[in-house]
Amino acid sequence: MRAPSRMTTRAETVSEAAAGQRWVRRQPMPWLLGPAFVAAVAYVDPGNVAANLTAGAQYGYLLVWVLVTANLMAVLVQYLSAKLGLVTGSSLPELLGKRLPRGRRLAYWVQAEAVAAATDLAEVLGGAIALHILFGIPLLLGGLIIGVVSMLLLVIQSRHGQRPFEFVVIGLLVIVTLGFVAGLFFGPVSWNAAVAGVVPRFEGVQTVLLAASMLGATVMPHAIYAHSSLARDRHGGPLPTAALPRLLTATRWDVVLSLLVAGSVNIAMLLLAAGNLAGVPGTDSIEGAHAAITTALGPVVGIAFGLGLLASGLASTSVGCYAGSTIMAGLLHRNIPQMARRAVTLIPALAVIAAGVEPTWALVLSQVVLSLGIPFALIPLVALTGNPTVMGSFTNRAPLQVAAWVVVGLIVALNLALIGLMATGQG
Repeated sequence: MRAPSRMTTRAETVSEAAAGQRWVRRQPMPWLLGPAFVAAVAYVDPGNVAANLTAGAQYGYLLVWVLVTANLMAVLVQYLSAKLGLVTGSSLPELLGKRLPRGRRLAYWVQAEAVAAATDLAEVLGGAIALHILFGIPLLLGGLIIGVVSMLLLVIQSRHGQRPFEFVVIGLLVIVTLGFVAGLFFGPVSWNAAVAGVVPRFEGVQTVLLAASMLGATVMPHAIYAHSSLARDRHGGPLPTAALPRLLTATRWDVVLSLLVAGSVNIAMLLLAAGNLAGVPGTDSIEGAHAAITTALGPVVGIAFGLGLLASGLASTSVGCYAGSTIMAGLLHRNIPQMARRAVTLIPALAVIAAGVEPTWALVLSQVVLSLGIPFALIPLVALTGNPTVMGSFTNRAPLQVAAWVVVGLIVALNLALIGLMATGQG
């Protein structure tokens, strides 16, 4: 009886592999794209706007290199996250939840929730600022509106599946791109200074704080957690091994193209601020920057900027809520409905708005919190994708693994410098 059992199992495996290959071959390459574009929304959220405008207005083109470096890091990180989800059929939080003992798992969840709260603060507050800029709506009411609309966006995902949700989020990403890039066609930019800004350097401790903020706004922990789940949920998992090579090729294109868009938007924001807001009073806030942009470049560009900020808040808060649900399900072993999750995480953001905290500075500080949370997501990601027991034949090759650990080292070094500056009161 044993021999037939082995033959049947082998036949079933061959049949499954063949079916997987046929399914993947039937899909046009563009149809396999999408999850990375949803994750990329996290890279152009309102926290990015605050950090990039502040950096450009205060220090000109000095910190262009931070955005270039961070975006290159993000390409590597997001590819590894999607690869982990596709190969294992599990999200990063799920894999950690299976491996960590209860005490460490709960402690890990606490820091991940702190990161999620900082993310939600940036996204809800940014959307509220956009509504105030465009329509004069008070910030607290604007935050409530952003929360309600984001719930409606999540309904699309929960009732109609991931593909329609992707189309909506990608549509918002297009609006974000047009809104923030439009100003470059109307305002002066010193391209020679921009090229010089690619050379890494700092000018004082405040630029280190801003660099950490920009890094936290670019390589975002919740995007690392979410992308492994987005890729898995989009294609289903675990997938037949035979289907993985083409899917991983599509994923590389997905990540590169989406982050090329996101990186270009971030750099465009900094260049816009450096070329048009340097030395202009009041540009240390998003509202002041919007007023200065409108004065310098005209009301059309000002409205485009406001619409881009609004789309950024709506899209990113929906993706952030998706990430929060992924984190909670993986680490607490509890499936919390996304609608309930959205309602709960909205409260801290609204509390900060109601307390009257200066909005733009709150956004910048939220990105610093995110920067401090990056190693907790990144170190396990690199360790797991370099583990043959987890990844099998798709384990990271040595050059990729070395590059990934170099990225970890650079991020940790910057965070340690930031902690030292804040401890001595220089930040």
